[in-house]
Amino acid sequence: MTQYFQGDLFHTPVYGQLDYIPQALIAVDDQGKIEQVYRQDDPAYAEAVKQAQESTDFVRLEAGQYFLPGLVDLHIHAPQWPQAGIALDEPLNVWLDECTFPLEAKYADLDFARAVYTDLIQQLLARGTTTGLYFASAHLESSYELAKICAQAGQRGLVGKVVMDDPEANPDFYRDASTDQALKDTETFIQKVRDLSKDYKQGVYPVVTPRFVPSCTDEALAGLGALAKKYNAHVQSHCSEGQWEHDFVMERFHGKRDTEVLRDFGLLGPKSVMAHCNFLNETDGKIFQETGTGIGHCPYSNAYFANAVLPVKRLKAQGVNIGLGTDISGGFSPSLYENIRQAVVSSRILEDGVDTQVGPEDRGVSDSRISLVEAFYLATKGGGESLDLPLGSIESGQACDLQLVDTKVTNNILPDFGVFNDPREIFERIIYLVTPENIRKVWVQGDLVVEKG
Repeated sequence: MTQYFQGDLFHTPVYGQLDYIPQALIAVDDQGKIEQVYRQDDPAYAEAVKQAQESTDFVRLEAGQYFLPGLVDLHIHAPQWPQAGIALDEPLNVWLDECTFPLEAKYADLDFARAVYTDLIQQLLARGTTTGLYFASAHLESSYELAKICAQAGQRGLVGKVVMDDPEANPDFYRDASTDQALKDTETFIQKVRDLSKDYKQGVYPVVTPRFVPSCTDEALAGLGALAKKYNAHVQSHCSEGQWEHDFVMERFHGKRDTEVLRDFGLLGPKSVMAHCNFLNETDGKIFQETGTGIGHCPYSNAYFANAVLPVKRLKAQGVNIGLGTDISGGFSPSLYENIRQAVVSSRILEDGVDTQVGPEDRGVSDSRISLVEAFYLATKGGGESLDLPLGSIESGQACDLQLVDTKVTNNILPDFGVFNDPREIFERIIYLVTPENIRKVWVQGDLVVEKG
């Protein structure tokens, strides 16, 4: 049976272009895929609306309500959710060694894992995140538990059991028992999640997940690349996040850059997403474009721990796929809306520079700023492109992932007072001022997964 949704909608099917469709009619098939989006000037519109009105599965928006596509979060450390907002003033080594690694070690306890992961996924769905790319922990069982919770909650989850096998680079209390065990557990995880996914139409995906090059032996990186090829699986890791990682990899591999190392181990490709990537040069960008690898841009955590800004505009000009990530908990907020805003701010900081003791002509990197519309694309269709999945816009052939945003909800009215009320301005007001209170309903693959009373 065909589902129907009718109402005003905003999306960005093309990078840099906002598309507003008043009173659009969205027809969705029984697998949750959008069959057709009818505009009012479409000759078939009136007949399609008539069919929708006769349907028992018809959602129609009221004045002040809008459909937006579901958000795609490309970088979430799910075990770190209890750490969100903690120790962000500390250096990275303190943040990791005294907080993160002891916390992640707790996920040997399935009850603890279940409680945290259930809450995190509900928090993300409530904020409009319909797809999440997750680092789990180094534990096979609790990583699988995260995949199950995503599936049962209706979120499209891409989940990786983290590999961190090098005894010289990881704490004794938290690492893989051996390289061989890490690879066996990863293959078991891939098989179990693929079997799980058969029962969920939104899809739940296993992801090959070396934590990052410094935490893994060469044998593990090679073995993970082989598993990614064997199963045509998604891959995620960190790449050239900050100065320390960037320099460490070049020293270990005798001048090879992080991008080259990951490529040579078979870890870059159209189903690969690398987080951060702040230190990518033009040669790295070419490798990303040629391999089809996506970037998970995490503007908040980059400010805290990378001390750098991703050159989004330069990399997009090279044809690189880029999406947004919250990086819980290196980024404190589970909201991609906040990261959309910060992506714009960070790009302007990169362009203008911050050191007032340097002349304005030398202070920043010229022509670096991105627009709000471009940042929204990163959080939606850019995320889908990076994952090689049909997500992030409201078009025929795309998954029906929708948010219902209400600008007149009592606890967070977004009034226009009769000014600045053309469609572009309405969109800008929504993106800058929306809170979870405004997101009243969320659908993933056509199924209602959030409904707020």
